[in-house]
Amino acid sequence: MVTSVTNLGRSGLYDWVVQRLTAVVLALYTLFLVGFLASSSDLQFAQWQGLFAQTWMKVFSLAALISICAHAWVGMWTISTDYLKNAGVRIVFQLVCAGFLFVYLVWGIDILWSV
Repeated sequence: MVTSVTNLGRSGLYDWVVQRLTAVVLALYTLFLVGFLASSSDLQFAQWQGLFAQTWMKVFSLAALISICAHAWVGMWTISTDYLKNAGVRIVFQLVCAGFLFVYLVWGIDILWSV
């Protein structure tokens, strides 16, 4: 059996589970934010800052941030292996995607924990 070194998971099933679990985390985060916005009629910066200053919200946001990076990686890896047949182009594409996701994750963590 041949395994790919650029694959996040060990198998297609593992990637499928990662994709579904991260989708659930992102859906819950989105529903929470939509509910918070809908229940706050006159939202001010202080309320928004107060929400994100709480530790549980930082942890929830961190889970969403990690989920979006993992979700995007599995999706982009799947697209690249399905449609980019030239190995060199595929590796460059995957490296660029990994670089952007790494920067997004580090930048997001910096912003999230500096509040």
